[in-house]
Amino acid sequence: MTASDAGTAPWTGRLTGGSGVSVLVATAIVVADMIGVGVFTSLGFQVKDIPSGFSILALWTVGGIVALCGVFSYSELGAMFPRSSGEYNFLGRAYHPAFGFLAGWVSATVGFAAPVALAAMAFGEYAKSVIPDLPPIPLAIGVVWLVSIVQLTGVRHSSTFQLISTILKVVLIVAFLIAGFVVGTPQPISFAPHAGDLAHIGSAPFAIGLVFVMYSFSGWNAATYIIGEMNTPQQSLPRALLAGTLIVLVLYVALNAVFLYATPISALAGQLDVASVAGSAIFGALGGRIVGAMICVGLISSISAMMWIGPRVMMTMGEDIPALRVFSKRSVRGAPAYAILFQLAVANLLLFTRSFEAVLDFIQFALLFCSFFTVAGVIKLRITAPDLPRPYRAWGYPFTPLVFLLVTAFMMYYLLTERPVQSLSGMLVMLAGLLIYAVFRRRPVAAATSHNRE
Repeated sequence: MTASDAGTAPWTGRLTGGSGVSVLVATAIVVADMIGVGVFTSLGFQVKDIPSGFSILALWTVGGIVALCGVFSYSELGAMFPRSSGEYNFLGRAYHPAFGFLAGWVSATVGFAAPVALAAMAFGEYAKSVIPDLPPIPLAIGVVWLVSIVQLTGVRHSSTFQLISTILKVVLIVAFLIAGFVVGTPQPISFAPHAGDLAHIGSAPFAIGLVFVMYSFSGWNAATYIIGEMNTPQQSLPRALLAGTLIVLVLYVALNAVFLYATPISALAGQLDVASVAGSAIFGALGGRIVGAMICVGLISSISAMMWIGPRVMMTMGEDIPALRVFSKRSVRGAPAYAILFQLAVANLLLFTRSFEAVLDFIQFALLFCSFFTVAGVIKLRITAPDLPRPYRAWGYPFTPLVFLLVTAFMMYYLLTERPVQSLSGMLVMLAGLLIYAVFRRRPVAAATSHNRE
């Protein structure tokens, strides 16, 4: 037994005994990873060009439907190849291990650490809006360390923390929705369709707005990064992805409805912090603090989800690549300690240097690129490997994958035209992974999987 075996065997035995991640916890991870600050900041720019309640709600509904199209495809791949690490696993199996490594390289280094740093910084800023004397940077670093310590205690404690923090997040959002519709002053806006709505839905602002709506829906694939820790993943993964995405779709549409219902469009237009504007309209002078506290609680669950799933990419890469073997080691309670500490270090570095926003700018295209080819891989495998066992088959195939591919292709085109330097830089970072792949001789996936079961 090698050193790596010594770190993984005790946990593997308990995992196969049925103590893995439940559907409920996996659903909580999806919900927590999806609901960040995007839904609380997007509406102000959308209503400037789409001053229609029905069209705005249609925009968010379309975004949710596109995310569901991605869910169906990822569920098929996850049921076929139930191994943690998301696109690293899927692209490696559908195309070539080198392609999977490119996705894993981005995710394991900054793909999760940068969003963690951004969410932590947002936590610090919103906490400051609640208690003005609080320093944002120490708060941001503190919340990342707190969540990381919870992750290091093992999967059981992580599951409990994730479930409680996500339920609290959803409860607070639902309470805000109820208060908005009950206490808020109704505005002269209609959510019923009108003659001009068709023109709004077919307009360029609607298409561009969909790009930013899709960013708010990102995270619908979160549970695919922990497939290997789930009980009966062939059944549990599709249920968790579908349930989590549907919950977020309903909450997103309801949140935008209450923002429009309780706040004048003129007050929302062009504003970044629409949630605080709506909170002030609903609750008065204390509204901004109430909303700030709600978002702070929600961001803790988001950071927890990303600190859970991100290290699993590095962990799985460590199982395949001898030079990265240290990251595959898990504690007796199932935590990939070295991988968690690595992501913690990168997130802290990004916070100290204030570089997380720049990093996010240049990895967005690469992340979309990976999602595009992952869903395309479903179509490829249906053609090239029709006899492979498929415990779950994508609903609505081939239309649902094609819808996702069309929208994702449009998003990539938008980024290339609007942010060409950042997008091309992201691709260069991704391609740099080929050099790493060439240096480290990769072990066959089948051999690594067999090794993990010993």
